[in-house]
Amino acid sequence: MNTQVVVGEKRATVDPKRVDIKSRYLESLTLIERLHRRLLDVIKDDFERTGEQEVNPVQALLLFNISDAELTAGELKTRGHYQGSNVSYNLKKLVEQGYVNHERSAADKRSVRISLTEKGEGIRNRVDALYNRQLTAIEQVVGLNTDEFDKLNKALTRLERYWTDQILYRL
Repeated sequence: MNTQVVVGEKRATVDPKRVDIKSRYLESLTLIERLHRRLLDVIKDDFERTGEQEVNPVQALLLFNISDAELTAGELKTRGHYQGSNVSYNLKKLVEQGYVNHERSAADKRSVRISLTEKGEGIRNRVDALYNRQLTAIEQVVGLNTDEFDKLNKALTRLERYWTDQILYRL
């Protein structure tokens, strides 16, 4: 049995199996968005409990993702963590607050290399400690183990690769 779906002004016949996979695909997209927002809420809650108010959760994740690397804002973008204006704004704030060092490249004056200050490393370590505290509960309470994370990460990587191909090759 086929289902009639309106696409623009035209009716399209959709195989019920496609309707089923579409609902799961849309559910996955919703979960991905919601999980990221929830992670930011968890970081915010942890920081509020200890009185940390200088950095917001997005900035804390940015510091965590910079880690011990020395890189450019563009490299953070290409790692897939941030949008251009988002990373630029937050890096500017983190430099002003003393969490991030920035230094112009000697070779290319347009390029700025960034790295964490001692203060930035402190925030990065706090986020890492939060993740470490969660590991036991994730396995024991939630029941997620290494194999399940491997499957999840493989599926998400394949989806990311598909979307990247859509952009690069206009499929």
